[in-house]
Amino acid sequence: MSKGSINTVAYHPAGMPEPGRLETLAEGVHWLRMPLPFALDHINLWILDEDDGCTLVDCGLATAETRAAWEAVFRDPAFKGPVRRVIATHYHPDHLGLAGWLCERWGVPLLMTQAEWLTGRMTALDSPASLASKQIAFYRAAGCGEDFLGAVAARGNAYAGRIDPIPAEFRRLRHDDILDIGGRGWRIMVGRGHAPEHATLYCAELGLLISGDQILPRISPNVGVWANEPEAEPLSDFLDSLEIFKALPAGTLVLPSHDRPFHGLHTRLDDLAAHHETRLGDLLAALGEPMTAMEVAPALFRRKLDHHQTGFAVGEVLAHLHLLRTRGQVARDLGADGIHRYRSA
Repeated sequence: MSKGSINTVAYHPAGMPEPGRLETLAEGVHWLRMPLPFALDHINLWILDEDDGCTLVDCGLATAETRAAWEAVFRDPAFKGPVRRVIATHYHPDHLGLAGWLCERWGVPLLMTQAEWLTGRMTALDSPASLASKQIAFYRAAGCGEDFLGAVAARGNAYAGRIDPIPAEFRRLRHDDILDIGGRGWRIMVGRGHAPEHATLYCAELGLLISGDQILPRISPNVGVWANEPEAEPLSDFLDSLEIFKALPAGTLVLPSHDRPFHGLHTRLDDLAAHHETRLGDLLAALGEPMTAMEVAPALFRRKLDHHQTGFAVGEVLAHLHLLRTRGQVARDLGADGIHRYRSA
């Protein structure tokens, strides 16, 4: 994930919840925060009260620490159990990781969009050797060095290690579905680019949007190309999705998966679009001669990157390069060494 161009949002005054504690944002809407072992060290999750229990939105990473934090939540006086269903906005492990455990613990269904459930199941069930082989070929073509490729080989299927077994069945969410949660209608709005079919939830009665990773207040969600779809062009999908949310009222309170709830939806959507257009210009200006994705990455990421961050950075660089190719501004050549190099068209 990368920093946005400017930050013009107004944060909600609610205090930051400690792990295992609830912060009530509106009637029947509770905010909780779970730890992550990355530079982005937390994820926001949501509990929506129903007449006879509650709905959970997103699950946290599959770790003992997160399970313990959930058990503390279930003992919190503000928790209105039992859990009636679990919703996952998308397949990334900080969102889907404990879905299997939560669904089994409470005996409830998992609700997701079809593409997210399929992608999560496919990735989790891929063998470490098979997944690493695809990723090594992908990153080698992007110009990554042997040190990084060795780290990719060593980690195998890191996704499977961060996620409980994903339920073998689910209930499908579609764009514009209306879920009745606690007597209120929550509209499913699907965004793309960060994930294949990312679900967000909007309640007009409360003026709330649970945005997941699709809209964040201070950083841009990672929009990347990955080894399972190496010719993807997800940035157009992301930019098109921003337009969908402009139909919501300007005063909507946005509940993101990272950072804090905020107001300023329309301005933030404009900021995100401008941010990516700036990054497209930066990449184009950097292509004075044919370069690999790894060689041109410093045009977007000026800080030193560890192996974990390098994978995300290369994917994001490729997403921008692929959009420039779509626009006819960049061409790609395949060298005899099997590496792609990009140049101004």
